Amino acid sequence: MTRARPTATHWGNYLVDTAADGTLSVTPHGDDPHPSPIGRSLTALHDPAHRIARPAIRLGYYRDRAAADPTLRGREPFVEVDWNTALDIAADALRTARATAGNRAIYGGSYGWAGAGRFHHAQGQVHRFLQLFGGYTASVDTYSFAAAEVLIPHVLGMNAYVAARQAPSTEEITRHCARIVFFGGAPQRNTQVNPGGVGAHPGPGRLTALRGAGIDFIHIGPVRDDCDPALDARWIPCRPHSDAAIMLALLHTLITEGLHDHAFLDRYTTGFDRLAEYVTGRGDGVPKSPEWAAELAEIPADEIRALARLMARERCLIGLPYALQRAEHGEQSYWAAWALAAALGHIGLPGGGVLMGTGIGMTNNMQRRYLPFEIGGLPQPGNPVAEFVPVARLTEMLERPGGTVDYNGRVLTYPPIDLIYWAGGNPFHHHQDLNRLRRAWSRPRTVIVNEISWTATARLADIVLPTTAGAEREDFAGGRTDHWLTPMRRALEPYGQARDDYAIFAGLAERLGFAERFTEGRTARQWVEQLWRTTVDNAAAAGIRLPEYADFRAGAPLDLRPQLPESPHTLEQFRDDPQRHPLRTPSGRIELFSRTIAEFGYPDCPGHPAWFPPREWLGSPAAQRFPLHLLSHQPATRLHSQLDHGVISREAKIRGREPLRMNPADAATRGLRDGDIARVHNDRGALLAGVRISDAVRPGVMHMATGAWYDPLNPSDPESLDVHGNPNSVTNDIGTSSLAQGPSANSCLVEAERYDGELPPLSVGTPPPLVDAGSIR
Repeated sequence: MTRARPTATHWGNYLVDTAADGTLSVTPHGDDPHPSPIGRSLTALHDPAHRIARPAIRLGYYRDRAAADPTLRGREPFVEVDWNTALDIAADALRTARATAGNRAIYGGSYGWAGAGRFHHAQGQVHRFLQLFGGYTASVDTYSFAAAEVLIPHVLGMNAYVAARQAPSTEEITRHCARIVFFGGAPQRNTQVNPGGVGAHPGPGRLTALRGAGIDFIHIGPVRDDCDPALDARWIPCRPHSDAAIMLALLHTLITEGLHDHAFLDRYTTGFDRLAEYVTGRGDGVPKSPEWAAELAEIPADEIRALARLMARERCLIGLPYALQRAEHGEQSYWAAWALAAALGHIGLPGGGVLMGTGIGMTNNMQRRYLPFEIGGLPQPGNPVAEFVPVARLTEMLERPGGTVDYNGRVLTYPPIDLIYWAGGNPFHHHQDLNRLRRAWSRPRTVIVNEISWTATARLADIVLPTTAGAEREDFAGGRTDHWLTPMRRALEPYGQARDDYAIFAGLAERLGFAERFTEGRTARQWVEQLWRTTVDNAAAAGIRLPEYADFRAGAPLDLRPQLPESPHTLEQFRDDPQRHPLRTPSGRIELFSRTIAEFGYPDCPGHPAWFPPREWLGSPAAQRFPLHLLSHQPATRLHSQLDHGVISREAKIRGREPLRMNPADAATRGLRDGDIARVHNDRGALLAGVRISDAVRPGVMHMATGAWYDPLNPSDPESLDVHGNPNSVTNDIGTSSLAQGPSANSCLVEAERYDGELPPLSVGTPPPLVDAGSIR
């Protein structure tokens, strides 16, 4: 073995060894008490069945350039070429797109997590490059949290991620909180990952501390173990999409029984009178009573009423996972939760309020010790193109050039996209209704992809440029919601002819005439050192001491907790003195009624929390044809689709297919047994999945992880069966509402049946057909 070298990922820090025969050994860093098992899959980094070894051009595009038929993407072999040829062709495509339709015709949103490094971060690289090229159409918001990202600034006057960090610490919860009520659960699988890296995983230990404190846990949701079993929570198995209705009914009980905190509402909120008018039915004639919600949620009205009384009796926290707002009208559950917390009067008190997100609030949160400085990142000169689209409206943008879409009080016009440049992401994992995306993907003349592996996005590109993986780079890692800074020394040689994104974009910039502006005369190593100097200077200004780069690079990951002071929360300061510390809302208060949103005039998002029946849920007419509600969640065995080919992900599959959990009664009705392969389908598409029967899933509901690499049986057919099990083959591509236009993946009805035919082979385990340029005439 060579000397172990440190590297960082979004799921933890690891030491990587390489044997003489090239075999990899991966060991979690010793400071992590509960390392993520995903790290074992790093041994697949040099798997030749998945890595891209050389630049490759789709055959038709190699012959005809931008005049090639874009509908043949995914159907033709790739021509492997040398780097000069690949970069020349890519540079010509960029020039052509700009000359034909202007820079707005280049889509460079390039959404994805990419790697954890601060310099070798694909999004930072591609955005800097395209900005210096004259700009591009960008995307805003995230697939993770879009509805909340748009809504929360209207309600609390702060960024949604900042609001998520307002959660009380574990110590505060154990000392002051009597009860936590989760809507949708608190799955430990989500606490494995953090943008920018995770120095340690303290979550399991904190869960043990919370349970030992005698806190009462209540979980309202359709999947029992979405709330970690260690909490031993009482499960109330509601129907999916009834969360906002239940919250409004809880609020109804508080109001009608005089249990709401008048003093808090009067001093710290605005619009409660308007909301109360809606909740009590004075406005629309429909009281949002427990009986009303019970019919929608299929849980007893008396249970809702009793829960409201419990929540009012003692200090209470309300927990919300990200998944709750990834649904049609997803804004409403988050807004209703904050309204409910306001009525209880616990916002801003130790151990009270609202927990939002993937364990940030309860397990892997910063425990009040936030980084008081910015970590260095690749400078972004600014995008000369002002146009943007909500990230989840990608397909619609490609389908309707010149069309319009409402978004957060604006009317946006979709640009005519001629070229897509994607680096560090996989839209054919994270976007909804993948068959529809495939059809829209054939509209632009050129698709360029920088990619490590032969993902579906790479297979559906015209120009594929192979990039290095994180362990093949020199860098450092650190995230805003972590306490650690980690050196990343190159542990592996680049696979095949792979290059860093920086080298790729520097080569393109040279051909396009702005190499000096892009590189600023620095090598990649010099850039890393410069970003570290920026980090050191920023930290010093905040009273934090960091070592020089050479010492940092040679050492172990840095735990900054001993140097970080405890920070007050904005909502605590607001509660202590709302005149001195007003919120950045129009009223300076928590907005239970938002005049701003009301004046947008959106029929699907009024000025206060409300309940709307989704187009697809178990209470809709569509359930007559498709009577199962598919909920897709973040996987425990990988980060989104990263390392789906790794050992941890493969071990969890059933005959090579992604597992699908369903209730025993639903399985019996369909003649399905544990270990069977099921065909899951609706009018949008179909997929194959391996059946796991579990009474942890409510009847009428199926539960499936995202991230299996999309693998259509017939690449020539945009309606083809996905044989691997990507749930986005069947999910619905509609916006949450006119306000946020976020993804609505969890508003999805399907049917399932046993697949009795010969099981199709998987193509994602082998590269696409490749030919050498010398064989092309």
